[in-house]
Amino acid sequence: MTTATTSRSDRRISPVFIGILAVTAVTGWATWTGFSEQPGLAVFLFVTAAWIVSLCLHEYAHARTALHSGDITIGSKGYLSLNPLAYTHALLSIVLPVLFVIMGGIGLPGGAVFIERNRIEGRWRHSLISAAGPLTNVLFAAVCTAPFWLHALDGVPRDFRFALAFLALLQVTAAILNFLPVPGLDGYGVIEPWLSRNIKRQVEPFAPFGLLFVFALLWIPAVNSVFFDVIDSILRSLGIGDFDTYCGQELYRFWQGTNEFCSVSP
Repeated sequence: MTTATTSRSDRRISPVFIGILAVTAVTGWATWTGFSEQPGLAVFLFVTAAWIVSLCLHEYAHARTALHSGDITIGSKGYLSLNPLAYTHALLSIVLPVLFVIMGGIGLPGGAVFIERNRIEGRWRHSLISAAGPLTNVLFAAVCTAPFWLHALDGVPRDFRFALAFLALLQVTAAILNFLPVPGLDGYGVIEPWLSRNIKRQVEPFAPFGLLFVFALLWIPAVNSVFFDVIDSILRSLGIGDFDTYCGQELYRFWQGTNEFCSVSP
């Protein structure tokens, strides 16, 4: 296990990521202070930018864990720079997840970093590499929900509270979807090293369609209802009620107009 071929330039944070962080900070400030004439637009930009930041950190966690587990090619591929443009599938990892947030308010997991698994020894290392990404979403969710479960909402502006609640919803859905033991998702990557070669060989052809299978299931009303009941239960246990997530999503979709129901806090 070595990082000898990873140069300092390979680990330099990309200006693209710094720019996304800047957008997150500025629009977060605008949401907090009410500076924007259109609060919905500020919330839209803040949540979208923060969501992209979490996607970059998700993939960085995979890459960094792989590097320390033996894949010394990670740095030269640009994965340590946090630059989303360096990902293997930028469309799947950034564009589609953002579109799903806009259309359905769900955290879509993506696949981006190509890891040379043959360089890595030990089943535990392979499992940890797969788990590192969704664990980042769990950590991000914990940060977003901290004001709620710490009962530290005094002084937090209403719109910013709604934005945090919706962002937490995205992180929780992303973590749960990623941890599903479905081929093509990180959850399957966690258990795959422990499966027999015969099972892995039989499952391999279905890996490209795993995510499509999950979303096809979510189109079934009964499955969709159970899935979001689980999400709501988790968020409620963290102090976030349905009102906050609903109004966060309504504010995010500013193009639909103002929802009078959310104009007054409960």
